[in-house]
Amino acid sequence: QVQLVESGGGLVQAGGSLRLSCAASGRTFSTPAMGWFRQTPGKGREFVARINWTGGGTSYADSVKGRFTISRDNAKNTVYQQMNNLKPEDTAVYYCAAAQRVATILMNTADYWGQGTQVTVSS
Repeated sequence: QVQLVESGGGLVQAGGSLRLSCAASGRTFSTPAMGWFRQTPGKGREFVARINWTGGGTSYADSVKGRFTISRDNAKNTVYQQMNNLKPEDTAVYYCAAAQRVATILMNTADYWGQGTQVTVSS
């Protein structure tokens, strides 16, 4: 089992920044692929970004490229998402996710999920 705990959400004005954190524990070696998703009532779940614990390969949704950066700290078993130049359409519940394979993340799903953290961007 893998446990994921997100933090760092909140309310910010458009153009502002937030950094989300995801602390992983348990059998993290079994889930080398980590990712962030977001969900709103009207749009459903959306892939945002992903990274590997090893190698560090990353990919992003087109809607966040150039504004969001995903990174990891292997020593702390923590994945981060720096979000800059936030827009009202970024408002959502953001979920950290872990999977055995990158392909799982890229198929908009995961093996383990965090509880989610709310990000609200005001205009």
